[in-house]
Amino acid sequence: MSTCPPLAVDRLIGLAKISKSLVKRMEKEHKLPVRMREPVLNAELAKIGTIIKKMADPDIFVWLGRRAQATEVEIHRAATIVADRLCGSVANPIIRNAQEKRQLAEIKAWLEARGYKQLPAGGGTKFNAMPPGTFSFRMNVPIRLVGGEEALKLLEESEDRKPVIQEDEEGVKVNIPIDAVIMPKKAKRGDLPVFFEAKSAGDFTNTNKRRKEEAVKMAQLRNTYGNKMSFNLFLCGYFDSGYLGYEAAEGIDWVWEHRIDDLAKFGI
Repeated sequence: MSTCPPLAVDRLIGLAKISKSLVKRMEKEHKLPVRMREPVLNAELAKIGTIIKKMADPDIFVWLGRRAQATEVEIHRAATIVADRLCGSVANPIIRNAQEKRQLAEIKAWLEARGYKQLPAGGGTKFNAMPPGTFSFRMNVPIRLVGGEEALKLLEESEDRKPVIQEDEEGVKVNIPIDAVIMPKKAKRGDLPVFFEAKSAGDFTNTNKRRKEEAVKMAQLRNTYGNKMSFNLFLCGYFDSGYLGYEAAEGIDWVWEHRIDDLAKFGI
């Protein structure tokens, strides 16, 4: 939180070229590894310090690069800003999860008012075997991964629920969690359901990274199930024309929460 931009743990590990297990243990357990020899440990910690110092935000740590020492006011201000960033990073996922629950409740109410029935959780029904007129939330959809490690990394770094990764003789198989899976009433045998991801944003600052995650998910689904796959967004909040244009170029459509009746345009 002290750097510009703030560094994710995996990005810090890559930039500093250090042991992943060292950083993960420090991050999750607040401990140093007991089996790492002291010279090696000191060298690894020095690499972390070098990266953080090199990327330290000069607008926060205004005394860096000058001869005069930091004043108490400057230190207090810097600590307050870093703490605020940390609070935001903890609070944002909580807010997003609450928003997602509310958005899915809106979809559920809209569908049930039109005669759709929700499939029981854990019922074992596969997404491509859903009866017409049914829907399910947070359903896993298997895909065959293309794009190698870069695509897998984007899926793993997603702010949504993490994919489940398996390997077999045919390659890497990934179960992608989809927020809302809806089989239209008029669906015929062999038709695929309509997919929706619930997305909310309290400002415009974090949507550019997220649009890439959704584009990768769409590409993986279409590679596995063909171009007839319908993957869309259910949006609430601040999504600008840059974000929407990027998604449209990838073949991703959307429905605004305040215009939920537009779901009917997807044949639902």
